[in-house]
Amino acid sequence: MCGRYSLTTADGELTSAFQITCPRGLAPRYNIAPGQGVLAIRQRENTKAREAVLLHWGLIPSWAETPQISSSLTQARSETVRDKPAFKASFRTRRCLIVATGFYEWQSTPAGKQPFHITHRAGQPFAMGGLWDRWEENGAVIESCTVLTCAAHQGVAPIHHRMPVVIPASQYDRWLSPSEIPAAEIAALLQPMPSEDTVCYPVSTFVNSVRNDSPQCILACQQQRPANLQRTLPFD
Repeated sequence: MCGRYSLTTADGELTSAFQITCPRGLAPRYNIAPGQGVLAIRQRENTKAREAVLLHWGLIPSWAETPQISSSLTQARSETVRDKPAFKASFRTRRCLIVATGFYEWQSTPAGKQPFHITHRAGQPFAMGGLWDRWEENGAVIESCTVLTCAAHQGVAPIHHRMPVVIPASQYDRWLSPSEIPAAEIAALLQPMPSEDTVCYPVSTFVNSVRNDSPQCILACQQQRPANLQRTLPFD
């Protein structure tokens, strides 16, 4: 589902990994939430160069009457994105990468919802598949985005049935190209992070509040591990 995520990597590593110049003043974030500005990468118009920009998280289609629609468009299901009016135009020509070092999902338990932080096993940043659009009215301009989601793989499914689409580094240029992707290639791109690269671990409910944005959000909490997550948690 991906309703929150983290981006804690230093600017230099992002520059190297994604071949971008980061926006000035970019700071580590531990609890990024819908409605906030998020780091996204897209291809500049009329050129193949990449640009890193801050976009409002929650898509506002160019045809929307008001920006308030954004709160219901923070995620887009990859299975239907080509057909939904809010997303189909952006999916054809306005795709972006939304950079993260981890994302959060909440598992329902008898004691309540347990948050998990889900990251790449190597600790490296990764790119969630995103779409962007530009909304204008009376001189006001808002550029916004949404995160694509897909069915969770076996490592995350015990926590939540959905997770973000993660674009492989080898496919960044293809994804960012403003040309339409042939139907035969789409399924191969709209996949989650490989299960063998995924690490999931429980964190405290400190992350539940969007007001909390500190390293405490990603600290592992010592709790009994569900049997079906034994191989995915980084405590051994």
